Amino acid sequence: MNESESSPRIGQVVRILQGREEGQYAIIIDIVDDRFVLLADGEKRKYDRPKKKNRHHIELLDYISPEVQNSLLETGRVTNGKLRFALSKFVNDFVTDLKKGDQLDG
Repeated sequence: MNESESSPRIGQVVRILQGREEGQYAIIIDIVDDRFVLLADGEKRKYDRPKKKNRHHIELLDYISPEVQNSLLETGRVTNGKLRFALSKFVNDFVTDLKKGDQLDG
């Protein structure tokens, strides 16, 4: 692993780069090992059936949902509603701002 690649954190929002769900956002609910993470979005991917994803196939975004992170660290679980809420809040606050302002990809 190179130094510039940050390590994933529980509750962090990611963008899926490879596979059927490419371009969609999800939240890291568990870190399996140094190569794989478990992702859920509360809608198509519920907490009880997360997607095991290779870290090279996701883009770690600079946003960690405090609600999801606290819930997972305190109880070891998170509701699907909380996952949906955190993702919709992220999309509304950050993704729409990107569309209004500068594009990342250009």
